[in-house]
Amino acid sequence: MIDALTSPTPRRGFLGRVAAAAMGVAVGGALPAGLAAETVKASAADPQLEAWFAKLTGKHRSIFDAPRPNEGMPAIWPRVYLNTMQATYPGETTSAIVILRHEALALALQDSIWAKYKLGEVFDIKPGGTPATSNPYATITNIPLPGLGVAELLKSGVLIGACDVALTVYSAGVAGKMGMDAAAVKKEWIAGLFPGIQVVPSGVMAVGRAQEHGCTYCFAG
Repeated sequence: MIDALTSPTPRRGFLGRVAAAAMGVAVGGALPAGLAAETVKASAADPQLEAWFAKLTGKHRSIFDAPRPNEGMPAIWPRVYLNTMQATYPGETTSAIVILRHEALALALQDSIWAKYKLGEVFDIKPGGTPATSNPYATITNIPLPGLGVAELLKSGVLIGACDVALTVYSAGVAGKMGMDAAAVKKEWIAGLFPGIQVVPSGVMAVGRAQEHGCTYCFAG
C-alpha cells in the first residue's frame, strides 16, 4: 500500500523524495547505475527515434510540452490546435507532438498500471475529489469536442512521447514504496504505455529535438 497521502504535502513530499532517492541527490552522489547506463545509450543516434521525429511532416507543426497533468489539458490542446489550424488554413497539413515528462508521465499509462500502482494517489490526480483508479485522460468526454484524450489523439496520428528518465525515476520510487524490484516495475510500466507512444531518452531532449524539426513551442502543463 502506497502511503503517499499520509504526508501533509502528499504529492510534493512523496514525489520529491522519489526524485531525490532515484536521482541520487546527495553530496558526492551520482546517478544510479541503471539510469547512467541509459543516459550513455541515449547518446548514440537511434534510427527508430529519428524515424518517429521524421513523421513531423505538416506545413504547420507544434510541440506540446507537458511536465504536469494539468487536469488533462495536454490531451486537449493538441486537438484544439489541429482543429483550428485546419479550419483556418484548409488544405494545409498540420502536425502535433506531445511530450509527457515529469508528473505528466501518468497520462501515458493505461488503466491496468493506474489500478495496480495507485497512480491517482502517487500523482495526486483526483477528479471528483478522490484519487483516480484509472486514467481519466485516456478519452475525455465531458467537453463538447470530439477526439479528446491520449488514446484519441494517438488514433488521429498525433505523436506522443513518454520521458524515459521519468519512467525510471517514478517507477523506482513506487517500487521502493511497494517493496518490488525497480527494473521489473519499470518494464511493466513500459509495457503498460498506450500502444503508439514512443519512449524518448528524456522529455527535455525530445522537446528540443521537435523544435529542431520545425515545431513551434506550446507549454501544456
